[in-house]
Amino acid sequence: MTELLYMRDSYVRDFDALVDRIEGDGIVLDRTAFYPRGGGQPGDRGTLMWDSEESLILGLRKMGADVMHLLGGELPDEGTKVRGVIEWERRYASMRYHTALHILSKAVFDLFGGLVTGSRVYLDRARMDFDLDTLDQDRVQRIEEVANRVIWEGREVSFRFLPREEALQIPDLIRTRVSLLPPTIRTIRIVEIAGFDVQADGGTHVENTKEVGRTRIVKTINKGRLNRRIEIVLEPWDAV
Repeated sequence: MTELLYMRDSYVRDFDALVDRIEGDGIVLDRTAFYPRGGGQPGDRGTLMWDSEESLILGLRKMGADVMHLLGGELPDEGTKVRGVIEWERRYASMRYHTALHILSKAVFDLFGGLVTGSRVYLDRARMDFDLDTLDQDRVQRIEEVANRVIWEGREVSFRFLPREEALQIPDLIRTRVSLLPPTIRTIRIVEIAGFDVQADGGTHVENTKEVGRTRIVKTINKGRLNRRIEIVLEPWDAV
């Protein structure tokens, strides 16, 4: 079972680990800070170093309780001590957009009762789909205003772990139309934006909402009956 360092600290940029086993073109480590793709959030990239060797991380894949690291060069032997270095600019962009989507989903839910039907984080934008019947300019403006107020207030973003039965007692913990928490998950990670939002989540986030930057809704798309897409970009607060 790979220890997932990013679950407790999204700001870990480099780490030491041991090679647990080799499978094909990839390796499993005893611990990792590399985030594998999941929940609409892209996976990390970076470098793995050992002895005098170095190899790029080309991909990551979650395999049950393990994370497979797919390398672009030589593979270290089992038991080798390695050092992983995350491509931080990519990771931090993903963190900012991921936190922005949590804020967006809460704003839409509070204002209009919309549940999330899908989401995707890119490195220069993000989008989220909701089961809404309409999304006119007035609604877009209200969503944007609520989101940016919360971001500007500089609210703390924290996490904790709760037993499944206790976590599911939290009202509106899951705001997706279909629950993404299989029964096999017995301990649930809770991400909280102080005084505003509580969600079950396994991804990486910033520590304070001000790190997100100004959220601008740049596009809305009608995806069919009761399905509307919102696309956002993040800008510095002083952007015109």
